[in-house]
Amino acid sequence: MKILNRKFSRTAFDPEGYILQDGLRSAVEVAIALGQPLLLTGEPGTGKTLLASKIAHELSKAPDSTFRPKPLVFNTKTTSTARDLFYTYDAVSHFQTANIKRQDNEAALGTADFIELQALGRAIAGTNPGAVDTSKFKTALPEKPESAVVLVDEIDKAPRDFTNDILNEIEAYTFRIKEQDNYEVSVGTSEQVVVIMTSNSEKNLPDAFLRRCVFFHIEFPKSDKLLQIAQSQLSGSTGYTEEALKDLIRIFEQIRGAAVRKSPATAELIAWLRILELQKYMEQGRKKQQEMLLHNLSVLVKTKEDLEAVQAYLKEQLSTS
Repeated sequence: MKILNRKFSRTAFDPEGYILQDGLRSAVEVAIALGQPLLLTGEPGTGKTLLASKIAHELSKAPDSTFRPKPLVFNTKTTSTARDLFYTYDAVSHFQTANIKRQDNEAALGTADFIELQALGRAIAGTNPGAVDTSKFKTALPEKPESAVVLVDEIDKAPRDFTNDILNEIEAYTFRIKEQDNYEVSVGTSEQVVVIMTSNSEKNLPDAFLRRCVFFHIEFPKSDKLLQIAQSQLSGSTGYTEEALKDLIRIFEQIRGAAVRKSPATAELIAWLRILELQKYMEQGRKKQQEMLLHNLSVLVKTKEDLEAVQAYLKEQLSTS
């Protein structure tokens, strides 16, 4: 197969190409103005996670900005605790190291050598590094105060106690390091921490937590918006005409409607368009193009049930077109 001998060039996400709809932009501005986290929901693949990169990019471009150009990221796990959002302490390694027989002149490692700041803790400490006792942990801080965007991705994956246990911390942007005599780290007065949290709505979040957030639900884009996204993300590399993109988006929407378990998302649409482009879709005849659409469904459908349903639907549609 020729395709196997051609390397697929994965295009890095370009924040400039992220289309920020008016409602979402307003929600971002409100969250920043109030100093509250922005909680995003929506189907997987609708751009929730990528929004943090867009915001960090835009804020860092402002005149005299102190914002980091990229967000600090915390990927929530089913085992995550509230402390993990701010710092981690490797107690097992500390215990093991303490029991290793040392050379006579070798200094023992202290507690700080096993404490590492995580996304939100790193952002808070970075707003006023001169006031933080960096001997309490091993994470390096910036020389000058900086602002940061923090992404807490898929917060609904965590146990319910996770969101209950960070209520005060996300309101005051402060935390304590228990293993260092409850040493407190607080946000500086001149810099900002902007927190973006995403949720796939797999479980309900506590009301007390929701009250401390600005909320926005990202709807799945309609045809005209999908065309804008495709043109933006494929900018500079695509050989598609606008009419061809419209036609492929129409087929993509039909595939979404035919799927019975997991509808393909925007990210999968872009990957599908890039694969078809790699296979020189626009240079093929109509019959060959139809074959390519059927042969590349693996990019869009991810279950056996969806594959069978979509194949049957497309074969019927393509046979009559």
